[in-house]
Amino acid sequence: MTDAVTYEQDGSVVTLTLNRPDTRNAITEDVYEAIISHCDNINTDLSVRCIILTGAGKGFSSGGNVKDMRDRTSLFGGTAGEIRSAYRDGIQRFPLALYRLEVPIIAAVNGAAIGAGFDIAMMCDMRIASTQASFAEVFVKLGIIPGDGGAWFLPRAIGMARAAEMAFTGDRLDAETALEWGLVSRVVKPEDLMDEARALADRVAANPPEALRMTKRLIREGQRVDLETLLELSCGMQAIAHHTSNHREAVDAMFEKRDPKFTAGE
Repeated sequence: MTDAVTYEQDGSVVTLTLNRPDTRNAITEDVYEAIISHCDNINTDLSVRCIILTGAGKGFSSGGNVKDMRDRTSLFGGTAGEIRSAYRDGIQRFPLALYRLEVPIIAAVNGAAIGAGFDIAMMCDMRIASTQASFAEVFVKLGIIPGDGGAWFLPRAIGMARAAEMAFTGDRLDAETALEWGLVSRVVKPEDLMDEARALADRVAANPPEALRMTKRLIREGQRVDLETLLELSCGMQAIAHHTSNHREAVDAMFEKRDPKFTAGE
């Protein structure tokens, strides 16, 4: 594992930091491979109940490395067939890993989130922005398309019309417009960003790990299945939830008027 993405766990909250500030946290192979590995590990670690994703330095992520595009190297080199395979077998594993992540994840957007960097923020469940944040789906300005799943995530985050406006113009949104559009849930001073993200993560992580993971799965499935199918899936998950020790602890704590003490994996 490289230091391209740092991993810090404090209690039940993990902070993942894109750690290439010299490239404004461009999404290169070492970055997305690190994220994929962390997602796989977190899915099997019930001690983790919430994740914060942010960027080192002044930017969240500048997206794909434009110098590599110019030089036709790395992901952007080779024949059309080779580039297609490089996307499918490389960076496209990244949105799949984040989509399959079982734990709620918050994007703490500290600066510019551009192109694939913007799409990463859209892959998260919740987004908080610094007043210095900005957002742009710039692929069209480079004569390319959102090859990392942005065309799927963005309309689900802000609706079809606004997603189309961002994708077809490549225009940049400031933080206040992002808040107005529902792209982020709040905008805070730069110095308050990580504290606000941690406060939200703590409110999420205060809940039982099994219930959090199953609730996230239901929300994900609800985007693509009909109501009858989702209700049937909910039946099975609810039956499991009722047999967990954390459910019993939650009910006991409510009647005893005390804070519950939840455990992992029981």
